[in-house]
Amino acid sequence: MKFGIVFGGNSYEHEISIVSAVVMKKVLKADLSFIFVDQFRNFYQIPANKMRATFFSSDEYKKCKRLYLRNGGFATHGIVKMKPLNIDCYINLIHGKDGEDGKIAGLFEFYNLKFIGPRLEASILSYNKELTKLLAKNCEVKTLPYEMIRREDKVQTEFPFILKPARLGSSIGISVVKEESELDYALDVAFEFDSDVLVEPFKSGVKELNLAGFKADDEFVFSMIEEPQKSDFLDFEQKYLAFGGENKPKKAVIDVKLEQEIKNAFVAIYNSGNFDGALIRRDFFVIDGEVYLNEINPNPGSLANYLFDDFSSSIKKLANSIKLQQNIKINYKFINSITKDKGGKLSS
Repeated sequence: MKFGIVFGGNSYEHEISIVSAVVMKKVLKADLSFIFVDQFRNFYQIPANKMRATFFSSDEYKKCKRLYLRNGGFATHGIVKMKPLNIDCYINLIHGKDGEDGKIAGLFEFYNLKFIGPRLEASILSYNKELTKLLAKNCEVKTLPYEMIRREDKVQTEFPFILKPARLGSSIGISVVKEESELDYALDVAFEFDSDVLVEPFKSGVKELNLAGFKADDEFVFSMIEEPQKSDFLDFEQKYLAFGGENKPKKAVIDVKLEQEIKNAFVAIYNSGNFDGALIRRDFFVIDGEVYLNEINPNPGSLANYLFDDFSSSIKKLANSIKLQQNIKINYKFINSITKDKGGKLSS
């Protein structure tokens, strides 16, 4: 099976997506093609031997072949006709805008292409943190209380609280506000990235547990449950600046009952949000023995490969389980019947 890794995009998380794609080259044992989306939303075919971060920061990618998305998938312009890449399954590895907001998913669905990643509806529900809260509520999965604010609004939540841009991941723009003197700066940071900001009470010392998984052939495949090491919260630096380190993820030491509760919450949200075809990661809090959804990562960094014992086999299993939409046959029976009744003429 040949996979097309689609990465980049016009997003604050553009560089993280590049890092994820470089890592994917190392960890996914399969026939891979790399499709880069630059900030202007042009597509480029990147040779595997050029897959290093500096290749993109130096604009060297612009010398690569341009790609064009059409019915049948990505292709290059040949001398006489278009030359398809012949991809069996695409992997949406664009983080944030363009990738997790549903734009790429919409294109793939429009052309009825097989891809790993959240579909349009699931993208919308997981990209907007308020809609994620509403999805969890519908599934009877607990979340922390919250309020949504805009620039002109005053925060009603008591100190300490945490500010999160409503439509952004990778912990970008997030601040913990412990007292009034910290508020104005934190608001400026959050509103730099989004017009809507989610406010939640900040709970220190909370146990955080991450679980990745997907559904293939009506069965769920789960990763190990990780307990990430963090300070106040898992910020950008802790997530990514040590990306190339040798530290292995820490498997959570939890009892069977708590593990099952987390998996049950994962399944409820996955099914209710129509996440079929996606490998996602869910981040949970455990407070006073109760499980709370923190957030959904629909395109987690490098697809959370480090949490799976056999990542390559898992990806192939998911890809083989994806079913394409059945095309609707258009026969113009309705229009033809009207035309016939009007003597062969039909106009406005």
